[in-house]
Amino acid sequence: MVAPLSKRLAVARGDEPADLVIRGGKVLSVFTREWLETDVAIADGWIAGLGDYEGEETIDATGRWVVPGFIDAHMHLESSKLLVDEFARLVLPFGTTAVVADPHEIANVLGTDGVHWLLDATAELPLDVYFMASSCVPASEFESPRRELSPGDLDALLRRRRVIGLAEMMNFPGVVGGAPTELAKLALAEHVDGHAPGVLGRSLNAYAAAGIRSDHEAYTAEEGRERLRAGMWLLIREGSAARNLQALLPLLAEYGPGRIAFCTDDREPEHIADDGHINSMVRDAVAAGIPAEDALVCATFGPSLWHGLAHLGAVAPGYHADLLVLPDLERFVPEIVLKRGRPAAEIPRAEVPDWVRHTMRIGAFGPEMFRVPWSGGDARVIGIVPGQIVTDSLVDTPAERAGEAVADADRDLAKIAVVERHLGTGRVGLGFVRGFGLQRGALASTVAHDAHNVVVVGMNDASMAAAVRRLANRGGGIVVVDGAEVLAELPLPVAGLLSDAPVDEVVAASRAVVAAARELGCTLDAPIQHLAFLALSVIPSLKLTDRGLVDVNRFELVPLEAGT
Repeated sequence: MVAPLSKRLAVARGDEPADLVIRGGKVLSVFTREWLETDVAIADGWIAGLGDYEGEETIDATGRWVVPGFIDAHMHLESSKLLVDEFARLVLPFGTTAVVADPHEIANVLGTDGVHWLLDATAELPLDVYFMASSCVPASEFESPRRELSPGDLDALLRRRRVIGLAEMMNFPGVVGGAPTELAKLALAEHVDGHAPGVLGRSLNAYAAAGIRSDHEAYTAEEGRERLRAGMWLLIREGSAARNLQALLPLLAEYGPGRIAFCTDDREPEHIADDGHINSMVRDAVAAGIPAEDALVCATFGPSLWHGLAHLGAVAPGYHADLLVLPDLERFVPEIVLKRGRPAAEIPRAEVPDWVRHTMRIGAFGPEMFRVPWSGGDARVIGIVPGQIVTDSLVDTPAERAGEAVADADRDLAKIAVVERHLGTGRVGLGFVRGFGLQRGALASTVAHDAHNVVVVGMNDASMAAAVRRLANRGGGIVVVDGAEVLAELPLPVAGLLSDAPVDEVVAASRAVVAAARELGCTLDAPIQHLAFLALSVIPSLKLTDRGLVDVNRFELVPLEAGT
């Protein structure tokens, strides 16, 4: 039997027929950003050559465009709410053939054991899943995961195959300030992703000087331009709650795709099902006037170049034959998706061990847990910014009833709480939030970035308590209640993050949750994503954890009472 490389070279020379030839299409060269009228010869899952070739099988791509498979430069598998096999079934038809995942959601809930399980569960997928070792578990000292990941834990993860670097350094104040804990993590790897929302000027210089060479948190052209000028890769994000594509496309138009890549970060399953995955970013960029060649480079070669995936991201000799045949350059929905030169085979079902299902440690829980004694005055209020995961830090006077601060639908002032669920401490952080538009009831979720304690927002204490009790009984998930009545729910029994149901059922349940939230008056397009990010203490400006309100700009806990 001829060895694979020998066979590939023989096919490249024209001495042997290829396994497969794609003929008649226009082939994108990501290196020169031009379309080549040429055949693509494939041998043993690799591209052997471009030119005039014969093959044992042929795909007629006449009138079509042949491009590399799409690569998501930064994402969290857990945000899809799907087990990894179902995620692959969802995104492969949209042309995503590889993703670079930060598993810090599962790491916060299950530690390194959970990450090792996720690595094993993705090993046989017809979707390449590369991992970055989660650098910030917890994201800050104000959050409460199951346990902290030490530098030793990260070093062990970095030794695993398919773990290619250090994931987003979210504790940007620690990095900028030279905190020894963060410097110890940075010493573990040369390839490091960033996370520095709102960081500019000398602080950004310090962040980049630490060796961090990417950021997906830029949400203005000013931020993006400074990152590019600092030599960083700009990972343009278009998630479900954080949508930055349109704001940053002028930089792609101005500078080209040289150091720009696309990523989804966090996308809800129904968002992917309805709108697509990375292909939707290409589509929207082209619709906004970006040349198709530039947008495609950001979705293919850019991610592979940044992450050092030298065998992915191009239609050229010596690259994996991860190829898409597109019928047009408008919708970017492929007619054919090839993984290693073949259509995706049957995707094996992910095995879920019993130990990943038992993560809810919440005792007896009643409405009294949400009471806020109040004797008048102003309170700090989290202000939601639609389409962003940053928040405003507001001040308002809450309504009072019998010496307690209460929600007020007329002023769009809801109560919010974060309940610790990993160790059973009973710790609850309380606050107020504006922007949901709720008139009654409550929404609650065990998907609450990044520690993934329970986050609940509501208009009365009884509904909030009923929502938390429901999640505790179900092993985690998302629920919408009105009083004691459950209007809709999405059970997430796997670590309180993932469903074990098929993708169609998860999408239907997720849609039902959003619809039920609207019944309660919610005006947000992605209410659950917004809810989940209100607990993330490293995204400005005001957030809430089980330990209390966090002023992210000052990077300290602050009281609910304003002016103190």
